Amino acid sequence: MALVLSPEPPLASWLLGLDAQIARSASFFAGRPVILDCGLLDPSDEGIAELLPALADRGVRLIAIEGADQSWPATEGWDWPEGFSGGRAVGALEVPDDVEGGQADAAGGAAGLQEAARAAPSLLIEEPVRSGQSIVYAEGDVIVIGSVASGAEIAAGGSIHIYGTLRGRAVAGLSGNRDARILCRRMNAELIAIDGYYMTAEDMPAGLLGKSTQTRLDGETLVLLPLD
Repeated sequence: MALVLSPEPPLASWLLGLDAQIARSASFFAGRPVILDCGLLDPSDEGIAELLPALADRGVRLIAIEGADQSWPATEGWDWPEGFSGGRAVGALEVPDDVEGGQADAAGGAAGLQEAARAAPSLLIEEPVRSGQSIVYAEGDVIVIGSVASGAEIAAGGSIHIYGTLRGRAVAGLSGNRDARILCRRMNAELIAIDGYYMTAEDMPAGLLGKSTQTRLDGETLVLLPLD
């Protein structure tokens, strides 16, 4: 699994937005494979030559570049990653008809995505999630019968239930579901997130580490609570 970054002009403004995301979660891109999709860019756009070095400076590790060509004058100095094959898009959400028709506002569209996530079936994982594995299921909840190792990641459109120790990353509410929760038997996570709000291990209450917990979103704050 890989993240896809789709820069758009003006690139200086796009990089400022990326910096804001990194400021909210400094470790968000740490160790994650990323595909750079340049489909929204024109070869003549200002700042293309500096784009790849700028991403490298921010700790973004690229495994592939799409939508750009090595024949572009602005990309001559890029250090192109080796290509890969067999990839496919995953985790696409079905957009409600009223959003496609332009009849719903942003709030209505978000509500439709939340309802879709809640109604979707759960993904059941009947074995531990090993370090380096990344499981993304944007359609609903993820249930893990086991532990999630350090360096592993679970991402779900709904809630995440872990019947073991959470040592890696858990990202819930991918589809804008603010009601999503993260529940685990033992909390030792590297990072947890709901609907884009993040908390790293350094910010977690020491008294809840190693305990059964649930994480929910209260306004713009992640709240950890004991399950017992």
